Amino acid sequence: MSDPLDRLLSQFSLRAGVFYTGNICGLHDFDRDEQRGHLHVVRKGQVSLLNQGRPDVRIERPSLIYLPRPERHRLEADEREGADVACATVLTGVGGRNPISDSLPDTVLIELDASPGFAPILELMFSEGFGGGSGRQGALDRLCEVLTIHMLRHCLDRGLISGGALAGLADPKLAKALDAIHQAPSERWDLPAMAERAGMSRARFAEHFHSVVGAPPAEYLASWRLMLARKLLAKGAQAKAVAERVGYGSSSALHRAFVRKFGQSPSEWLKELSREG
Repeated sequence: MSDPLDRLLSQFSLRAGVFYTGNICGLHDFDRDEQRGHLHVVRKGQVSLLNQGRPDVRIERPSLIYLPRPERHRLEADEREGADVACATVLTGVGGRNPISDSLPDTVLIELDASPGFAPILELMFSEGFGGGSGRQGALDRLCEVLTIHMLRHCLDRGLISGGALAGLADPKLAKALDAIHQAPSERWDLPAMAERAGMSRARFAEHFHSVVGAPPAEYLASWRLMLARKLLAKGAQAKAVAERVGYGSSSALHRAFVRKFGQSPSEWLKELSREG
């Protein structure tokens, strides 16, 4: 059986876009982003992360900062010395909330010497970033995706996952139920059926699931189905076919659940997605 991260990445593709590599001085603003995570790598120099509504973070060593659900924030570097940084957006699936980003804390901060695996990736990234070879942007984006996977692996290994699907899939008993749900979302997954897959009593399963994943089983199931629905709708599948595939009896049932979860209809969401794309 593949590991938890592989199993999620097989469902929700990862795409990174590096939009800046170089030296920064002074203040640099980044807007709230409901669709993408923001990743900042500080290779050299001192930087402050000014994150709206949260205490400022002073970064004095080479570090990786990842904001899976970024609010408006700033990076501030010394006006004279500056700092060498790389900045990127990270899109998981078709944007918005997803099982990978929901498994992470609001701010992930990792000193780069905490794991030797970061060094060769970053060496290549900054070599491409400061170079002028053909295919530079494509190389930067792919390297950033590898860096992001390494960051997620580091979070799993160091216990930095704060619930969600990744935490559930790392739990041997819950993983049996979650894998079954993920592979066959259209099945009739009531609490007894999920608990049976996990080899647990209903009461114990419900309590343990909520404690590890951070949501009741039924709520997680509905979220998983609707995130899969968005993925399929974005690929052009018809609402009726999507409803059947993810476990809703009709397109109208999918419509109602979609509005309850996301505050807009599938058609409204698709229009918004096309405008952003």
